[in-house]
Amino acid sequence: MEYNGLIVIDKPAGCSSHKMVGLARRVFGMKKIGHTGTLDPAATGVLPLLLGKATRAAELLTAENKRYTAELLLGVETDTLDLDGKITAQSPVAVSEADVRAAAARFVGEQWQLPPMYSAISVGGRRLYDLARQGIEIEREKRKIVIYSIDVINIDLPRVTLDVRCGKGTYIRSLAADIGKALGCGACVASLRRTESGAFTLENALTPERLERLGAEGRLAEAVTPIDECFARLPEIRLDERLSRLVKNGVPARFSAFPEGELFRVYDASGEFIALSRRGETDGGSCLKTVKAFY
Repeated sequence: MEYNGLIVIDKPAGCSSHKMVGLARRVFGMKKIGHTGTLDPAATGVLPLLLGKATRAAELLTAENKRYTAELLLGVETDTLDLDGKITAQSPVAVSEADVRAAAARFVGEQWQLPPMYSAISVGGRRLYDLARQGIEIEREKRKIVIYSIDVINIDLPRVTLDVRCGKGTYIRSLAADIGKALGCGACVASLRRTESGAFTLENALTPERLERLGAEGRLAEAVTPIDECFARLPEIRLDERLSRLVKNGVPARFSAFPEGELFRVYDASGEFIALSRRGETDGGSCLKTVKAFY
């Protein structure tokens, strides 16, 4: 059976995001499955997986905001910026709770962040983590990111626990290292759990064991969220048969009854979700232009 939609895995520590994709491919018996943003092997939590036609939405869903619970270990620096790596420096931790809160607050907002060498970013056709494992460090370009909030939820020095809401491309390991540098003692990530990815939370997530049980019981459909629900926050447009045919044929369809918004869920005359579209302009007036097709 071909499934089209999304499932959310609560990834355990010690395995890669790719391994979770492999598990889903085996359980669902289909190859067309991908994830919407890598979690480090040591990290746990929300990992959305896209099935079938939903993989076409990977770029859009990867760009969604994320939320993490991160435990920082102050006074310890490693080559991977977490406890999976080799310790490169240790320093005494002579800071107050007020110092910690002030340092964390400095990193809220738009900023430029240097990605870690141990990351899945590709440079010149090679993954940074492959180079790092060979002891090679190269110059990386800083990336513009946004951190919406950092709440300090526990301080038990030298450990500090943060609740971080951030935009796409943010590396929490780099954030931890930057906070440690601001405090003058260094820091790394001791544990990391993604609690939200876009609209999906731990409440939506299945453990790998639960997914396998659903597969064994023939109940996999219960785990799959339809593609359009991934974009439930977007306004919808329903078309008649003529406009449905035009959209499915890739023709910019003349349309004027646009709701408020920049991107729309589009349904055909039968009520089937067929596309994400935006408003375009032709010589004849406004039209629907397909951004991602799902038919």
